[in-house]
Amino acid sequence: MDEALNITIDPACLQDPPLAIDVIKQLDVFDFCLYLMLTLMACASLLLYLEQCAYIYKNMPYPKKTTLMWISGAAPVIATMSCFGMWIPKAVMITDMTSNCYFAVVVYKVLVLMIEELGGTNDFLQRFSTETFRVNTGPCCCYCACLPRVHMSRRLLFFLKLGALQYAILKTVLSILSIVLWTNGNFDLSDLEMTGTAIWINPFIGILTIISLWPVAIIFMNINSHLRSINLVPKYAIYQLILVLSQLQTSIINILALNGTIACAPPFSSQARGSMLSQQMMIMEMFILTLINQRLYRRTYDALPSEEAHDNNHNAKVALQTALVEHDV
Repeated sequence: MDEALNITIDPACLQDPPLAIDVIKQLDVFDFCLYLMLTLMACASLLLYLEQCAYIYKNMPYPKKTTLMWISGAAPVIATMSCFGMWIPKAVMITDMTSNCYFAVVVYKVLVLMIEELGGTNDFLQRFSTETFRVNTGPCCCYCACLPRVHMSRRLLFFLKLGALQYAILKTVLSILSIVLWTNGNFDLSDLEMTGTAIWINPFIGILTIISLWPVAIIFMNINSHLRSINLVPKYAIYQLILVLSQLQTSIINILALNGTIACAPPFSSQARGSMLSQQMMIMEMFILTLINQRLYRRTYDALPSEEAHDNNHNAKVALQTALVEHDV
């Protein structure tokens, strides 16, 4: 019992994240090569994204080009911010919140892209005004099979857009508020007391995230069969993967660091080391996803026919078949 109480803890394990110069001074040859390789990956991701933006700007119509630039930039932006956080541990909170705010906008842009691929709001409503949409999708109501199907209308589409847009707005506002509180010493992720601000802000952001993902899932589950020709399913899968890696993976690592499961390694405390590992993993993962995005977004697709054109083609085929039957008779 006395031996357990007499265990000494390295003072560095209780300190704040180190300065960038302290990180550089403690790098050995292996760490320096690792940091250099990850930095090159982040730079390559950013350069590939800039080249892709130039291609999209030249070959895609407005406003689709703006939406595609936002969505395809999710992985490179997260990789770049993670690189800054890796080299400057004290700035991890700012870099993480910057990445999360950008991805909050991407969530809304994914919904907008699916509507634009079908010709925009008016063509979307014309195509689906007579159809009903299932709403028992994740992450909110995937197990609620009893929910009735709802008719698509301009009012419903407005609320779906609003559900995704609220996250982009409120996430940015709450992130700015968190940074202001953090600079004043009132926001600490390790402070889990009821009197702390983090225990109230972070769960609220989690609820906003779930609410924003639901409208996007509703639209995707009901229209993905119409957009298979433009590779919507793999694009949506990449968006979901970025969501899991940037949100869920980071949260799990932070929880493990707070519990002391990730050991401290001076000059990094347990929490700072967890953040460093998270940044390094994120750079590698986002670099791979950037390469995949190059194949998905750096190409043009034939425009989908409108509902009126589809009906005309169908009527023409029916008339042709009727004429052939009459000719045979």
